[in-house]
Amino acid sequence: MRRPVAWSREALDDLKEQVALIAKNNPAAARRVADRIRDAGNALEDMATGRPGRVTGTYEKSISRLPYIVAYGLRPIAGRESVVVVRVIHALREWPAEEWPQQP
Repeated sequence: MRRPVAWSREALDDLKEQVALIAKNNPAAARRVADRIRDAGNALEDMATGRPGRVTGTYEKSISRLPYIVAYGLRPIAGRESVVVVRVIHALREWPAEEWPQQP
């Protein structure tokens, strides 16, 4: 079942922050990472596969060969079940159950 994908403001801010850190040393790598993260999030449209998230009502999709997790939920938007990417998190950051990691 195809579902539209929407990105929350927080997820877009997370992506922007992660890419900015990489771009300081390697702008080309930053673009590739941004593309891979966006592609992984948008691919959830066709198959929303991920493990149950640490925050109730969410799921987490690891991005292969990158240290990032796309956290998402399934929510109705305009009467249609949609995938909403709620956060993009560096996998090395730790956070307790039911809480998102705070921005540095």
